[in-house]
This record gives sequence, C-alpha cells and structure tokens, in this order.
Amino acid sequence: MNDLQLDDFKRDENAAMVLLVDDQAMIGEAVRRGLSKEDNIDFHFCADPHQAIAQAVRIKPTVILQDLVMPGLDGLSLVREYRNHPATRDIPIIVLSTKEDPLVKSAAFAAGANDYLVKLPDNIELVARIRYHSRSYMMLLQRDAAYRALRVSQQQLLDTNLVLQRLMNSDGLTGLSNRRHFDEYLELEWRRALRDQSQLSLLMIDVDYFKSFNDNFGHLEGDEALRKVATAIRDACSRPSDLPARYGGEEFALVLPGTSPGGARLMAEKLRQSVVALNIPHITPHEGANLTISVGVSTFTPQQGGDCRQLISAADKGLYMAKHNGRNRVGIE
Repeated sequence: MNDLQLDDFKRDENAAMVLLVDDQAMIGEAVRRGLSKEDNIDFHFCADPHQAIAQAVRIKPTVILQDLVMPGLDGLSLVREYRNHPATRDIPIIVLSTKEDPLVKSAAFAAGANDYLVKLPDNIELVARIRYHSRSYMMLLQRDAAYRALRVSQQQLLDTNLVLQRLMNSDGLTGLSNRRHFDEYLELEWRRALRDQSQLSLLMIDVDYFKSFNDNFGHLEGDEALRKVATAIRDACSRPSDLPARYGGEEFALVLPGTSPGGARLMAEKLRQSVVALNIPHITPHEGANLTISVGVSTFTPQQGGDCRQLISAADKGLYMAKHNGRNRVGIE
C-alpha cells in the first residue's frame, strides 16, 4: 500500500480498492454496477486468473474478490499463491462460490481466505463485507507503518545516544577517552581483575619538555603534537579492552587488562619508539632534538581491600623515575 492510499484512508475509513478475479465477464459487470453506486470504492476486474497476482501487485487492492472455480486454475491454489507472495499475503480475500458447502468453505478458509460468499451476494452484504475487510486491512497497514516509523525513531535515538556517549567519553582535542571515562574504566577493570584474580597493567605517559615545546612553537603546534602522540598510542592498542586516554594536559594513560609486567613493559617501549619515529622537531633538551615521551609502568593483581589508585600511584612513581633518569625512557616502580 502506498502513502497516497494510506492518506485516502485517513480521510475516509470506508474507502476501498477492490479487485475481482473471475473468468465470467457478466459477473464482473454485475459486481461493477453494484459497487458503482457506492462512494470511495474503486473497482478493478481481472478475467485471467493467471494475471491475478501481477494485477494485485500493480494496483494494491485493499480487498480481493476471488472466484473459486475457473478454467485452468483452481481458485484455492490462487488463494494460496496470494498468501505466499510478499506483496499480497496480508490482503483480505473474499471467496465467491456458487454453492454453500461447508467442506468447500472450510477448504477456502484453510487456504487463507478471510471470508466466503455465495455469488452473486446481496449488494448491501457485499459492500458491508468489502468495507469491513478493507478497513481492517488499512488499519493493519497503518499499524505496521507506525511500528516501522517507531523502529526507525528508536534506532535514530539509539544512534544519537551512542554519539552523545562517545562525545561524553572523549577528549575533544585527541579523540582518546577523557579523564572521567578513564577513571570509570579503570575502576571497572580493577573489579574485574579482583574477581578473576588476573593481572591489570597501567601505563602513565608524559610528553617530555612539552612546556618548552609550546613556548617555542606555539599552542597550535603543541595541540597538533599531542594529536600525533595520541594517534601513536591508539595505534599501539591491539585489543578492544585496551583503553588509551588523555589523563590531562600533556599526560596520557593506557589501561591494559590481563597484561603481565613483561607485556606492559614491551608495550611501553613500543610506544616510546613510535613517538620517536614521528620525528616531531624540538629544541629541548638540545637543538635538533625530536619530541619524546617518558612512560611509567605498573602491574597489580588486585587483592581485597586494595584500590585502583594503587595502580595509578605506582605508575606515577615509574614515570617519575623515567623523568629523573633522563626522559625518553620507560620506568617501572
């Protein structure tokens, strides 16, 4: 059913589009005359049952009047064909038969018919049943359309919420997780590691001589340098559970669930080398230097009574050691 037909229905709930499938032209003419006096009933006639499906798909009727006995094709088989076709499977079908036979009537309903009339039926009864089935079908279409619209709306809302959630969790400059999300995630992974008695590692990463970089090259260049460092940290993460974050200013953090001290040390060294390979020019500690990072590493298997702040404190101590020992290196508490 197209939008125009749905709009017509909204204006007049008694509107109907009827397709009569009958090999006898005189029956078609009799039904046409009977319905021509009725408002908002659009009548179509198909004398060839082999064309019935195609015509129904084309005109999209709200009711099909289906003759039961036709040469070359069994009416019940055609009813089953309507029900098997995606475009016609829900359209109400009123079977027209020459006799009132309980067995035939039962077979028609079993095949998928919605109603059964002995032809030619009284015009008042025929119109009443056409309007009833058409109205029911249009209400079904409206319900389905409303459901689809609701599903689209729900999906759009979900997509919007996901975008908002990402924005809330992201650092605006680097696109890494922000400090709030880092705190929440580290707490979550600490509890998980406590339950599983697994190792949890943390890297604290600081850009060396960054104040000097900003003073000499400007804040725009400083922001670009931080973005490049952030990209290097993100690219080093090989698992969905690894969380890179901007901890604050020129300091970054990397949460590594299920990672041993050796694995964390290897990751830290890989990061250090990646930033060196960026070849970002710096003039500190000497002319011709490149921008570097220092990394502090800590690993804990959480115990009852412990706190994830222990992990941060240990990584901070490792970072202090790396800075104290000359920068551009990895420190482990």
